[in-house]
Amino acid sequence: MDMTIDLEKLDPDYRVRVCDDPASLDGGAWNALLAAQSEPTPFMRHEYLAALHASGSAVAATGWAPCFLTLERSGSLVAAVALYAKSHSYGEYVFDWAWADAYQRHGLRYYPKLLGAVPFTPVPGTRLLAADDAARSALLRALRGLVAQDRRLSSAHLLFVSDADRAALQADGWLMRQNVQFHWTQDATDPAPDFAALLARLQRDKRKKIQQERRRVAEQGVVFSVHEGTAITEPLWEFFYHCYTLTYAAHHSSPYLTRDFFARMAATMPEHWLMFVARRPGAGGEDGTPIAASLIAIDRPRRAAWGRYWGATEPVSCLHFEACYYQPLAWCLAQGFVRFEGGAQGEHKMARGLLPVATHSAHWLRDERFANAVAEFLGREGEGVSAYVDELRERSPFKTPPIGDGA
Repeated sequence: MDMTIDLEKLDPDYRVRVCDDPASLDGGAWNALLAAQSEPTPFMRHEYLAALHASGSAVAATGWAPCFLTLERSGSLVAAVALYAKSHSYGEYVFDWAWADAYQRHGLRYYPKLLGAVPFTPVPGTRLLAADDAARSALLRALRGLVAQDRRLSSAHLLFVSDADRAALQADGWLMRQNVQFHWTQDATDPAPDFAALLARLQRDKRKKIQQERRRVAEQGVVFSVHEGTAITEPLWEFFYHCYTLTYAAHHSSPYLTRDFFARMAATMPEHWLMFVARRPGAGGEDGTPIAASLIAIDRPRRAAWGRYWGATEPVSCLHFEACYYQPLAWCLAQGFVRFEGGAQGEHKMARGLLPVATHSAHWLRDERFANAVAEFLGREGEGVSAYVDELRERSPFKTPPIGDGA
């Protein structure tokens, strides 16, 4: 999508650029700016975003046309936001299909819309990269100016924003939306030393259920190996990708990410990946036959992990829970990590020690009539979500809710 727009007049103190290829940006400057933010994640690193584009995963042909917005001051990068012109709402995990339908019923076009997010990645974190408050304010002015100057764009949306982003966006008049995810956070006052200790803190019925599920997997002869960073070999990446595609095939859909994307991750960000491989010993060689794999993103300096992808070549009762929750949680506890995010949706995660956490998105709609209608809707929806979160917290799986549980 051609977005050659004159934004310099909006802020003459800054050099404003709109870039359609992340690889053309200075990766070192981008990552340095990201590292200075309050909630950086590996998914906002230049390598990750560039790999999404270069691998053909997030490109115009798949409905994700990059138009990254950057601001320079005195020759230095001081603000940036990863933006995409979207022709649909797939792969976002904040659902606005009803808004698009309402636009269509009134003879208006909702797409293209401008989206600030990590494609296919519902992980909260900083979206507005800025060196200071002045640069952040200028970035928001440029972002709104981008929508104002290109009449094709109906709206702008920033998903899974950080607390600092949320404060800036609220002050700038954006509409705010709340949702819920489920995260495990280590008890800040009395850390659980290992998985057995974590289980001991759960209510009896929850503890017994987890023990039964783990026993079912063990009784079927399944064992796990753990591979981190460069120890994830090319054959393991190949096996994982096969499993990943099987998960999508089971839901009659196509994978968002290409094999080349994961090859680029192995080459440029190996330190941020952890793989659990389930095997049946005694067959297929000394290590056994692999039957499933889960891929976890990690950030060792910040002691955080994110459950991302999984798949299996054969059905095994309770294997999904073992591969995607119990093995990663046990590893996090052994490694001294303090947070594990289980991904989008899934109230069933509560029974496995992950507690509800509010997530936030911000929305700016050009059409004032629709903006007012959406604002009214979000007010009602927000009350419902808040009540839902309160209800979930009253049903904590723990005997005593941990301190630092994301509330």
